[in-house]
Amino acid sequence: MAKQVSKQKKKDNIRKIWIRRSILIFCSLVAGIAVYFAYRVFGPNTRTFVDKKYFYIRTGSHYTDVLTGLREQDIIRNEKSFDWVAKQLDYPNRVKAGRYQVTRGMSNFDIVKLLRSGHQSPVTLVVNKLRTENDFVRKVSMNLEADSAALRAILHDPVYLRQFGLDTNTVMCAILPNTYEFYWNTSAETVFEKFEKARNAFWTDERKAKASALNLSENEVTILGAIVEEETNANDEKPLIASVYLNRYRKGMLLQADPTVKFGLQNFALRRILSVHTHFDSPYNTYIYKGLPPGPICTPSVKTLDAVLNTPNTDYLYFCARADMPGHHAFAATYEEHLQNARKYHAALDARGL
Repeated sequence: MAKQVSKQKKKDNIRKIWIRRSILIFCSLVAGIAVYFAYRVFGPNTRTFVDKKYFYIRTGSHYTDVLTGLREQDIIRNEKSFDWVAKQLDYPNRVKAGRYQVTRGMSNFDIVKLLRSGHQSPVTLVVNKLRTENDFVRKVSMNLEADSAALRAILHDPVYLRQFGLDTNTVMCAILPNTYEFYWNTSAETVFEKFEKARNAFWTDERKAKASALNLSENEVTILGAIVEEETNANDEKPLIASVYLNRYRKGMLLQADPTVKFGLQNFALRRILSVHTHFDSPYNTYIYKGLPPGPICTPSVKTLDAVLNTPNTDYLYFCARADMPGHHAFAATYEEHLQNARKYHAALDARGL
């Protein structure tokens, strides 16, 4: 009887050991599977790149486009694991266009969460001096998704522009050099309206009052400022140059501004304006047509616009570049004095073979 009890105890012990081992094996398997799936979800799945990379999703894209983009731009290492996580989080039905910053070491969960949230990394657009509408369109389309054709259509739509007090000639008055921040997938219309909003912010009541005191509209200040911008980089001379053109404008004289000739010719590489150039027929050629040009010949800076608004009272009607001080000018109230200044300058150019 004792032997039977002993054998039964051994069987029970063996059974208990087997159960414990089975449970241990099962737990190990479950843990292994959990670790595997956790790694697929939370483990790093980016390729090797420096610090960060931007991933672009165009407007109207579908989930398949996202997968293709991730593959072609070498963003992720394992597409299948990403696809699995994306589907678990219902991302295929929540694709949002934009520019997303992916950093090295991000997991599938991190990437999907970012893309699904629509939390974009904005684009900083620095606008300096632009001369033509094409320059503006090129600047925007190279940095944002906004369609160049759509943006160009806005710039040539008189009905749309009328609400901003602009027309197809003065439209570039809306573009104020500054640093702007946009979402990459901003539409062409929204891009233009943001520039217009910045222009409205610039035109404070004080600046409007100064323009009115000069008997100039806001657009006319910008058009005159564009000429001054092209004439000099010397901020200290800009008010004086503005005074010359204002004096000529008020007297009904031709402005005879060389930069307007370049703009009319669309030849901005000209270093010296000759008589043959001044006879080129263009509404922007102020050697032929009196008054201000129909639109700005560039986008003047805030400093230049303020220089125009703070134009001093002078009797200057002429100015000429100074050979002894590059970038500066000699001003004159009479034509005879101006001719003397011009002879000195041209003689210096001739001596250098220009």
